[in-house]
Amino acid sequence: MIMPIEKERIPYRFEMRFEDIYTFEIHYNSEHDFFTIGLMLGDEVLVYGEKLSYGIPLFEYADERFPDVTIIPKDEAGNESEITYNNFMDTVFLYIEDAADE
Repeated sequence: MIMPIEKERIPYRFEMRFEDIYTFEIHYNSEHDFFTIGLMLGDEVLVYGEKLSYGIPLFEYADERFPDVTIIPKDEAGNESEITYNNFMDTVFLYIEDAADE
């Protein structure tokens, strides 16, 4: 499953349901061409401004408050090696994988 991000709306917040309803907040740093994402559960900030890095799973914390999924930025075709404004949500997407599928 691909995380539905509307790049033209950045910065913005959106919610997704896993075992709970989580709020994600995504930002773009135009000076250095990178994206960050935050994660909240209710009013509690779990992560603030984690940088998206190609091929590196997000929110890799041993903490039961986090969703039991793996979110990884990648290009399924294998043509990209980094995340840029131009390729994000064009060829590089945030893929959500169930922990049970890994």
